[in-house]
Amino acid sequence: MTAESRPKPAAARRAGAVRTTADDTDSAAGPAGAAAGRPTALLVGAAITALEGAALVAWGLYDMVAGLVGDPIDRGLTEFGGLLIVLLGVLPLLAGRALLGLRRWGRSPAVLTNSICLPVAYYMWPGGGALAAAAVAVALLGLAGIGALLNPRVTAALYAPAEG
Repeated sequence: MTAESRPKPAAARRAGAVRTTADDTDSAAGPAGAAAGRPTALLVGAAITALEGAALVAWGLYDMVAGLVGDPIDRGLTEFGGLLIVLLGVLPLLAGRALLGLRRWGRSPAVLTNSICLPVAYYMWPGGGALAAAAVAVALLGLAGIGALLNPRVTAALYAPAEG
């Protein structure tokens, strides 16, 4: 097959998402070309969102294992709650991955996840001690994620006008 008859990868078909020039060469389709279109704030926001998703998945798995090896009052409810937390953690993981691929749908669930960190931190604060320190960390992560994802450069990268 020649270079002209080969189908382009999905990322290269999206207008303006990976290309840095208007020509039809595959030189910009590699990792360096994709990274050139991603602002640092987008990478920070995606990383924070993925971190929050991973934390939720880990917490849900912990709840499920604790329900199996421990002596909960209602084992089924404990397992269901753990599964629900794991499923809640999958959305931020997918949103972080979508943001890295410059897919605009990933920003809304990412901002929502980061926004939810604020009331969580508020209700952690009265616990005092280590819980208060964790509340500050959760609040700062949430604020940093919101600020990074609502940065004008991120908006420009995600909502760039289509070429052609």
